[in-house]
Amino acid sequence: MQAKAISPIVQAIALTKQVSTFESTLTILDDVSFVVGAGESIAVVGVSGSGKSTLLGLLAGLDLPSSGRVVLDGVDLASLDEDGRAALRARLLGFVFQSFHLLPSLTAQENVMLPLELAGSGEARPRARELLDRVGLGGRLGHYPRQLSGGEQQRVAIARAFAPGPKLLLADEPTGNLDTATGEHVTDLMFAMNREQGATLVLVTHDERVSRRCSRALRLAAGRLVSDAVAA
Repeated sequence: MQAKAISPIVQAIALTKQVSTFESTLTILDDVSFVVGAGESIAVVGVSGSGKSTLLGLLAGLDLPSSGRVVLDGVDLASLDEDGRAALRARLLGFVFQSFHLLPSLTAQENVMLPLELAGSGEARPRARELLDRVGLGGRLGHYPRQLSGGEQQRVAIARAFAPGPKLLLADEPTGNLDTATGEHVTDLMFAMNREQGATLVLVTHDERVSRRCSRALRLAAGRLVSDAVAA
């Protein structure tokens, strides 16, 4: 069955990203277009250097394309200034990174509370406790990142990403720094929470086992989208 494009939450329209050097112009992404419907899970796959992480940065509005457009939840990112893009990210997006990106001076609970406090939530502390319980870290609320294993840090990062109830979760190689067993556990958790909250997932991964769990796979090669198909 063809994936529905009704109520698209992500529209990438002819995205091109080029970087100029002293000698030449390097094309990192070349005329990439696709649509992601609300609730889909999308894997972005390809060899190292194919443009996967660059694409994710453009979708998040963390970087701007050389040409083309990104439309998130009906809002054209080109119509927003930097503050407007940051406000949209805070309202719409959750992030999970390969290197966790936890703040070392905050406890696990405080790291999860942070996006809620920035959004003005009065329920940040109980919500953070609830989410850390959900990811199996209810007994580690007061631990700092340095006191947690890599898998535990990534579970804190997942709890933080889901804390504000994002419509869209962007994950960049979330199991890349984890051993196989821990990576599988973290992947199970991410997909379970994704289903529970009804968020859309766009996941950059080199792991074919992870990509097969998504509804679709976008394959990049040398900056071009060479395949957009049901994950197999």
